[in-house]
Amino acid sequence: MQVGADGIRVTAEAYSLHLETTLVGFARAPFAHLYDRHGRPWSAINLLSSVHTTAAPDETWSVDDVEAVPLGEDVQIIVTTRSSAWEEHELRLLCTPGTVEVTVRVAGSGDIASVQLLGGQATLEGGACGTFRSSIEFAGVLVPVPTEPVHLVRPSSAAGVLGVVGDATPGRLHGIFSPPPLVYGFSREPSDGPTSVPGGDWLGLSLRGPVETLTFTTMRYEPLDGGFLIRLDYEGHTRAEGEWRSPTLVLRPSASGWGTIEDHREDLVAHGLAPSEGPHDEAWWHEPLFCGWGAQCARLARRLRHEPDTPGDPVLGGPVLPEGGEALLEVDEEEELVAKSAPSLARQDVYDEFLATLEENGLRPGTIVIDDRWQAEYGTAEPDLDHWPDLRGWIAERHAAGQKVLLWWKAWDPAGLPAEECVLDAAGRPIAADPSNPRYLARLAAIVRGLLSVEGLDADGFKVDFTQRAPSGQSLRSHGGVWGIAALHALLRTIYQAAKEAKPDALVVCHTVHPSFGDVCDMVRLNDVLKHDATGRHVPVVDQLAFRHAIATRALPHHAIDTDQWPMPSRSEWLDYVVAQPSLGVPALYYLESIDRTGEPIEAGDLAIVASTWAEYREGLTPKSEEA
Repeated sequence: MQVGADGIRVTAEAYSLHLETTLVGFARAPFAHLYDRHGRPWSAINLLSSVHTTAAPDETWSVDDVEAVPLGEDVQIIVTTRSSAWEEHELRLLCTPGTVEVTVRVAGSGDIASVQLLGGQATLEGGACGTFRSSIEFAGVLVPVPTEPVHLVRPSSAAGVLGVVGDATPGRLHGIFSPPPLVYGFSREPSDGPTSVPGGDWLGLSLRGPVETLTFTTMRYEPLDGGFLIRLDYEGHTRAEGEWRSPTLVLRPSASGWGTIEDHREDLVAHGLAPSEGPHDEAWWHEPLFCGWGAQCARLARRLRHEPDTPGDPVLGGPVLPEGGEALLEVDEEEELVAKSAPSLARQDVYDEFLATLEENGLRPGTIVIDDRWQAEYGTAEPDLDHWPDLRGWIAERHAAGQKVLLWWKAWDPAGLPAEECVLDAAGRPIAADPSNPRYLARLAAIVRGLLSVEGLDADGFKVDFTQRAPSGQSLRSHGGVWGIAALHALLRTIYQAAKEAKPDALVVCHTVHPSFGDVCDMVRLNDVLKHDATGRHVPVVDQLAFRHAIATRALPHHAIDTDQWPMPSRSEWLDYVVAQPSLGVPALYYLESIDRTGEPIEAGDLAIVASTWAEYREGLTPKSEEA
């Protein structure tokens, strides 16, 4: 560290940082200039911050002090300010040999609405007021979550969201990994495709904190006109009383885009905030899966296309084909209707037909996933006796055949639960199960034990879905004390622990790709396939799932991967993905009779390719099984 008339200079191997410390100059331009090892700027980091409460906005109106304190190899820079919402307000910038770390501390009381870091609201000397941001001196931003449109490394002028809130409606399709690794990667070069990652030097911006303190729903990269800040949405469900500190933003130079994710995980592990090892691995977890969801959707799609006055089976009628013989792609409305109706085919008789087709074609999956919906009500998870008159007996038959059975689980759904165990909206309606309520967690643990224990259904685990449906909103009411990402972890921890108590080798499959969720998940789902890039061009399935695999295996390198397989845009891409799956993880088969989006029939020869791929994959498992 060097302190001179022009301010503070910190020089490390991979970066340097300079800021002016005269109060007059700093108060007018409160920036720390961050450079790479070659002296090229990454950003003029704005050292203002705001911790807004539900009662008052947090606006800085005075910069009182800028102090640099040597701490061995490190240097800590403390910016003390006065603001409208707190008795005390300071930002700490810790410069270590490899990182620049940003934390805000406030003292006082209030319910936190949102936190802005690397910028915030202020009135500066000279009269400038409003929102201030850090500068953008980079070309691209890696956002490690699947989105529609598909764009892994987007222009630095485009926003990004990481968190546990989302669905398939416009502007919200960013919850497929929920939560993803909480890291953005800044690149010098723009990407040349929707799934490509540029080379060159990178700067990672990640979030560090114990998972139980991550009580926000989303972490947002918010750019505007050459500037950006980071916003954490707490939504009024986190109470500050006395002193409160934010999670730490960690800026770390990296040699590659993928390295920013690896660095994030290693940082959490080094601080004891993520497990260093994976779960105890079971050989059967790696057996090929059959999940009934795609087959359910394909049957419903064929029914929807069936001409009403055409004789024949209303479920298995042939697809409607235009002239030229190419299959008719579904419109969005049809696709939505199929997805809404497909749960009606999660029935014992239908799954028996699926099993018969598998057997006829030489396909014997090690695990069967009963998908949406085997339950009478999602929240209570009692079997629907009209759909599954003897689910326990059916599972016993699978066990007798040497197979395992996973049950699809819809996270957060309150159907059937008492209102007092739910998150309520402003009208008092239950909108989500409430993991902050000990009574709900006790109920959930009992449900899980009943589904997996030998005294109950004797199922073998869960495919957990819809983790992106976390409750979100300042007006919502809960038992209190936990919200956002932390609430999802509490929910999954209850499921996971109860599952292992009931059956130690139970398998819990999630799409929670954050390293700190490694202790509540055994296998990571790559999840649903999307369609287009930002220009409207189709993005190949294999390309999409390959980059998801790259994210998942860097965030959770010791966890198995469920490759998923729905929805497929065509028979040819389905077959391409069938062949690619063993290189990405555990093969998962979703289709048996036809492709839902196109209506193209699946022939015996197609299933023979699946069987051959599985056989080759299983040959690779033999040494692992023998070792186990």
